[in-house]
Order: sequence, then C-alpha cells, then structure tokens
Amino acid sequence: MTTALLVRLAALAATAPRGGAPAPSSEVLADRPDGTVVRSGRTVAKAHAPDADPRELAARLRIAVHPLLHGILLPPLLLTAPDACLTVTEEGRALTRWPYGSPVPPDDPDAAPWEDTARLLARLHSVDLRQLPGPVPPMRGPAKAARALARLRTAQASAGGPPPGPRAPRTAAGALSAAAAAVERAWALLPPWARDEAPPPCAGTLCHGDLHLGQLVRHPAGDGPWLLIDIDDLGRGDGAWDLARPAAWFATGLLAPDVWTRFLAAYRAAGGPAVGPDGDPWPHLEIPARALTVQTAALAVAKAATADRPLDGAETAVVDACARMTSLPQQLAPAGPDVG
Repeated sequence: MTTALLVRLAALAATAPRGGAPAPSSEVLADRPDGTVVRSGRTVAKAHAPDADPRELAARLRIAVHPLLHGILLPPLLLTAPDACLTVTEEGRALTRWPYGSPVPPDDPDAAPWEDTARLLARLHSVDLRQLPGPVPPMRGPAKAARALARLRTAQASAGGPPPGPRAPRTAAGALSAAAAAVERAWALLPPWARDEAPPPCAGTLCHGDLHLGQLVRHPAGDGPWLLIDIDDLGRGDGAWDLARPAAWFATGLLAPDVWTRFLAAYRAAGGPAVGPDGDPWPHLEIPARALTVQTAALAVAKAATADRPLDGAETAVVDACARMTSLPQQLAPAGPDVG
C-alpha cells in the first residue's frame, strides 16, 4: 500500500467528530493484494483489488443497498450522488466507504456464529434475482480459485525449487514442490466450470462467492445482528459454493462434525435452496468443496514458498486432502454415517 493510498483512504473514512471532540485516528485493518481497509472511528474505507472491474463492482453495490438485502448484507455508505457508493482514483483504483462492524473474535472459537451464518446464506440464496437491479454479475468464486492457482505457480517459479515428483529431495523446498504437485493434480481433476474455464451448470442463485467467518460483522458494532460483508465476489451462481468452505473444512478434519451438522441443519431449517431439505448433501457439495480445498491448499503452499518456511498443520491437512483426491477423486466427503 502506498502512502498516497493510505492518506486517501484515511480521508475517506474520516467521520466528523461530535461536540468538538478530536477526529479519531485512522487504523489499517487489512492490507492484502486484493484489498486494503482503513478504519476511522465508526467508518471504514476500502481500496478494492487493482484489477477490480468498476462497472461490476458498481452493480454489486447497487445490489447491496437494495431493500431485499436489508438485514443480510452490510450496506455501503453513499459518497457523492444519491445512488453513488463508489469512487475511482486517478490510477483507476476503486474505493468504497462502509459502516464499521465488529468482526468474529479470532481467539474465541466458541463464539463463531455458524448458525447465524447459515441463516444469512439461506436468506441470500432465496433472493429473487429478477427483482434486483441488473445485470447481476456472475459470482466470482471459481475465478478466485483460478487466481489462487496462478499465485501458486508464480510463487513456485520465484522460489526456483527442485522439480516436483517422488524423487524430489527431502528438503523444505522439495516438500513444497511435492505439495504444489499434489495441488496441481487435484486442480486438473476439477470440471472446467470449477476452474473458471466454462459457465457453471447452475447459476440461478445470488451467492456471496467467498464465504468464511471473516466475512461477518456485527452492526451496530458490539451487539448488533450479524451481517455479511465483502461484496467483491457477489453474484449469480451455484449456492453450493457458499457452503463449500465449511464443508471442505469438515471433510479435511478442520471443522468439528457437530459444528458442521449444526451449520447444515440451520441452513436447511431456514429454507436454504443449495442442498435438499434432507438426505446426503454431498452430491451438491462435492465439486465446490474440492475446488475450495484446492484453492486453500494453493494459497497455503504459495505463502509458505514466499516465506521460505514449511507448511503448518492446517496447511498440511488441506494439501493431504488434495493428494487423496487424486487417488480417490470422488472421496473428499469423509466416510461414516450420513451427516445430512
């Protein structure tokens, strides 16, 4: 993040103080290649990814402020004209402004709002696309997965490690090369639509596109209801993609079975349409869950290669899941009794 962008975001987030109080200082909440977020008091400003399409982002913002999304998505704050929630810098970077909401506590797993998340998704997936301002852009989940693979390949090329394969040296670089090879093999088994190479077979649902617990906040901060944030990947697609990350975590042992069961039951009880109301959910979830597992593993290996470090336990678990997919392509779902 450049100093000029930080200054611009801090000014955008600044809120007028009350009663002569000093203006709150700015705080960088996130600074990643796909976005930078700065907070000032009760307001945050976001610089979206450098390659974000302003027209598609504007369409997503119009959806976020639509009455049908009230109580589901955190709405953006207006910037200029009555219907304008987006500004673009001279360099072409899209900026938006949002109310501040308190996130899920990262150090308190028991506070994770899995059932609330499921109910929000069920409501999101039940929105009638025909009643939204169009055209509704496609959900960008598969595009994010493809971008993760591109990042892995770039990191591997920069690291210059040994070629992957069973005879790779038993070094940290060799282990990462072998992990990258497992990820690539699992990626090759996915159908073209899950690799963002073809339209999805089902695209009639309004999807978040990048669902995880970091995409929820309480607003008003502190004790308000949970709302979904980050509309960068919002759009029409297959609602199963939004369930795929917790499904993949469950299948790889990173999410407790009882948590997954509660999450799925809450989604179904709220009328979520992405899986049937009962029975085995995996016929609907298998491909998206495999895609999200590969995406997570690709990012894990890329980060480890860039930092020149070995994989940690959670990262190893998703890479191992990719390896299992190549030997048993249809067996990401764990063995055992039906969890639906």
